[in-house]
Amino acid sequence: MTQDAMPTARQIALAHVVVDIERTAARVGWDHAPTLYALVRTQDFLQHDGLPEELVASIRAEWDGSPEALSAIIQDDLDSDDLENVLGHLAWPPTVVGAALTVERVIVPPEVEEQAPKDPEEAIAFISAHPARTEVRLAAGALRSGETWVALRARPFDSDDKVGQGSELAPGLTDALLASLTQD
Repeated sequence: MTQDAMPTARQIALAHVVVDIERTAARVGWDHAPTLYALVRTQDFLQHDGLPEELVASIRAEWDGSPEALSAIIQDDLDSDDLENVLGHLAWPPTVVGAALTVERVIVPPEVEEQAPKDPEEAIAFISAHPARTEVRLAAGALRSGETWVALRARPFDSDDKVGQGSELAPGLTDALLASLTQD
């Protein structure tokens, strides 16, 4: 999203749920497998019979009544190997309006990445051992309507007030989430 564009109600709702997912992951801690979430409209979710009363009360207490508000339903932990490919082969029912994912990665400055060996296994070992590496957690979300949002927390700055956010932070990951939402 450019700075000139005003966020839509859907974009704001997505940003809220992605940040909430990231904060929940932060409470769980680091060194966790990628976790997948289905995103559903809160008003629709609350209409399901059989939800525990405590859950309904908790959701209603935090819900502002907006029809765009989203709730995240945890699915499964995923294998981090070839995550984008796994996401590309998922299918969601029509009641799921979006998908989100938390994943941890090791990043390095571009100049270090350029120095990495061409062999993928050697490159992983090189980057993982490099002194300029930083561990990050990404919480990424996408809606069927095309909106995306990412919250990024770096392990050295593990604080709720130091989480970066934006729609363009992890385009490969958000594109894979969008692909999982297309009807083929």
